[in-house]
Amino acid sequence: MTTIIKQRLFAAVTITSLAITAALALWVAPPDAQQGDAQRLMYLHVPTIWLAYLAFGITAFASVLWLVPRTRNDTWDLLAGASAEVGVVFTGITLVIGSLWGRPVWGTWWEWDARLPTTAILFFLYLGYLALRRTGATVDERGTRCAIAALIAFADVPVNYLSVTWWQTLHQQGTVFNDKMNVEITGTMAFTLVFAVGAFTLLYAYLVTRRLQLAQLEEGLEERELQLAIADRVRAERAEQVVSA
Repeated sequence: MTTIIKQRLFAAVTITSLAITAALALWVAPPDAQQGDAQRLMYLHVPTIWLAYLAFGITAFASVLWLVPRTRNDTWDLLAGASAEVGVVFTGITLVIGSLWGRPVWGTWWEWDARLPTTAILFFLYLGYLALRRTGATVDERGTRCAIAALIAFADVPVNYLSVTWWQTLHQQGTVFNDKMNVEITGTMAFTLVFAVGAFTLLYAYLVTRRLQLAQLEEGLEERELQLAIADRVRAERAEQVVSA
């Protein structure tokens, strides 16, 4: 099976999973007893923040592997960047969906409780990380400073996740993972949530894989352009030497 066929099959499975998730969330899972149909946004909100955590965790892991001389490889740096890009997208979606969910439930689009500002901080930290990757430098310089920046930014992930435990906020405690390990969702609602997380994880894997492939092509193109520029410079210098002789 060729790589293109595998990619298309992966894309088809991902799209099918997302379509099933939409059907489960809109028509199979019942509305919440208190929040009504607004609660259906949970099946989008929870997977997106989970994928933000996963993406930034992969970025941090790849950054550590880059910083360790024994495992240093350009692929780790490119993977860190690709995962961070996808993570920023999902963090942005999380903020938008959270705002849409908060309006009917809290009566406001935004509330300055602990979870929302730390999520916004997470979004802007990794936007800064992506901007840092665009600044001019050698591959080694870029990889090292971006790896350090990624590890610093990742410190906000546990703060964001534990904010509802550390401080009193409008956000409810974890529905599945909480300090009492009391699962507060069952039946088709639980199945839909788990299925949604799985489907969106497939989406993350597909997007990161394709973005990594693109980054590798971009890196190769930049290297070839540099080699051509050096070759042109060498030819120009030789021509100047012939003329002067």
